[in-house]
Amino acid sequence: MSTENVAASGFGAETGDRRSRFLSSLASTGTIFVLLLILWVWITILNPTFAEPGPFLAYLKRSAPLVILAAGAYFVLVSGNFDLSVGSLVTVMVVVAARVIDNEPSRMWPVIALLLAIGVIVGFVNGFISTVLRVPSFITTLGMLLILNGAVFLWTGGAPRGALSENFRSIGRQGIDGIPWIEQLPWSVIIMVVIGVASVFLMRADFGRQLLATGDNERAARLSGVRVDRVRILAFVLSGVLAAVAGILLAGFGGVSAQVGRGLEFDAITACVLGGVVLGGGRGSVVAAMAGALTLEALFTWLNLQGVSGALEDTVQGVIIIAAVAFAAYRLRGAR
Repeated sequence: MSTENVAASGFGAETGDRRSRFLSSLASTGTIFVLLLILWVWITILNPTFAEPGPFLAYLKRSAPLVILAAGAYFVLVSGNFDLSVGSLVTVMVVVAARVIDNEPSRMWPVIALLLAIGVIVGFVNGFISTVLRVPSFITTLGMLLILNGAVFLWTGGAPRGALSENFRSIGRQGIDGIPWIEQLPWSVIIMVVIGVASVFLMRADFGRQLLATGDNERAARLSGVRVDRVRILAFVLSGVLAAVAGILLAGFGGVSAQVGRGLEFDAITACVLGGVVLGGGRGSVVAAMAGALTLEALFTWLNLQGVSGALEDTVQGVIIIAAVAFAAYRLRGAR
């Protein structure tokens, strides 16, 4: 075979590999945006006011806590771990905020700092135990979930005490007023967008590349100089901080309840899986994971418009997880 033919053959193989990688990436992340658009259109057909600025922003405001939780879950999942403690951590945020603020507006910022610090501490403990002590993250964070739930019950006796100040609640309920056409831009939507942009930049930085490499092949990542333990601990810390932010928003949106974070850890994981994040680590897009949360919220809105009982939401999530994981496994097997 001539040199030209060999070069052409090599170029063709490289082009084919590049095309295959592009199509695989498109299949794993692009599908969620198509599904989200279809749901938005379908909801608009059933309820034409959904497409108006006010109702659509209300949907985004309602979705913001889950979108933020999904971003946090993404960092942990893509590193090859799980974090099942975020739902109970959200509950801790709400209960602690109500008890410490006790309707005193001047305590808002110190309490917000306290909540973020709690998120950092819980995330660090989860990461340290999972990475340094080598306890499987599923067991570690399941134990943390039980610890936090028990602490909340012990502190409140099942009935949260205290009250949230109006300026604290305004973070989740209010926004910037007087904006033409949309009237009000919710703070929760602004926070959601800022976290989304920051997450994208973080994943494009060295940390993101190291995180993906760690989730894909821990041994190879270590050999290439990645400080695997530090990267994974930081992923858990990010998850804890974002759970704290979601808790602050939910406290403003829904008020004080000892059940406010119940099941949110599974909602966040479902959103990530729906967005194409591969359980086991190394593959997935943070934007697609956040889009998965928007899709999940849109799906529940659609089910509500169809008159389907809210009790079926858990069933829907279970079907989504099984179907998405099965599809991902099939796609990865076909790529080999």
